[in-house]
Amino acid sequence: MQIRRKHVELENRSIQPKRFVFVLLEKFSMLSFASAVECLRIANRMSGQKLYTWAIHGEGGETVTCSAETTFQLDGDLVDLQRDDTVLLCAGLDVQEVSSKKLLAWLRREARKGVMIGGLCTGSYALAKAGLLDGRRATIHWENADSFTEEFEDVELTKSVFVLDGNRLSTAGGTASIDMILKLIADDHGEELANAVADQLIYSSIRTDQDTQRLSIPTRIGVRHPKLSMVIQMMEANIEEPISPSILAQDVGMSTRQLERLFRRYLNRSPKRYYMELRLQKARNLLMQTDMSVINVALACGFASPSHFSKCYRAHYDTTPYRERGSKAVRLS
Repeated sequence: MQIRRKHVELENRSIQPKRFVFVLLEKFSMLSFASAVECLRIANRMSGQKLYTWAIHGEGGETVTCSAETTFQLDGDLVDLQRDDTVLLCAGLDVQEVSSKKLLAWLRREARKGVMIGGLCTGSYALAKAGLLDGRRATIHWENADSFTEEFEDVELTKSVFVLDGNRLSTAGGTASIDMILKLIADDHGEELANAVADQLIYSSIRTDQDTQRLSIPTRIGVRHPKLSMVIQMMEANIEEPISPSILAQDVGMSTRQLERLFRRYLNRSPKRYYMELRLQKARNLLMQTDMSVINVALACGFASPSHFSKCYRAHYDTTPYRERGSKAVRLS
């Protein structure tokens, strides 16, 4: 009954459809794209009006293949847009390589018109590369956060599922597109319609821009021990300048021996080993996603010398940082 009253309210006023232009990059995330489009489609259906229209564009204007290796037919190339269009750049894997000079120039040109521009999943990388996020808040998929932070110092990167900062939008990927589009629908036509769309999607918990994208530490590690969670949180926040186990233990009110027993019991490794794995994981992300030198990667991950870094990296990944960087070049060629 409530939705029926909403229909009447929308039908009694003339509404100019808002157009979304989805720009798909090679290896884009199909989930991020489909989640956004479905929200718009369902909003039209539930309102009984064409509130939203959309078009699919991309470089070359012919076809583009997503990360799941499904090919999509595009509606056109990177064309001139209207000022009231909303552009959503949908990316996924290897976004650094597919953010071409042509794409970046097009983004800058359209941004000068005042067009609202957003990035889905890793799309915010291309926006940052074009200089469109300088001095603004943004988000990106957590796997790309380390490299993004190193490359774009003028962007305030958050861990939120989505961010709206003026006429710049960004999501962390996956189902975060649903949360952001529901927010836009609520702003345009009210929360009742947005909630009706969520119900149609069987989406029972709408997140806001205050929600973070990753699972909580207890859920992620499968252990609900408050002091262990606090220590791991401190480790994750201090990769470049690691904190000694004795200080970590002191900060949570226990002895170093107690901390050792805690890690052994729940994670089957020492605090030092766990910390090392976190640092090496970040190092691998930087090697695979940026052009930072191996020396700078080592320093960013708390290693005092390249030789020590290489030794630890090889022991964990069975290859050297230099070979890892080389394998990336081979993979992209």
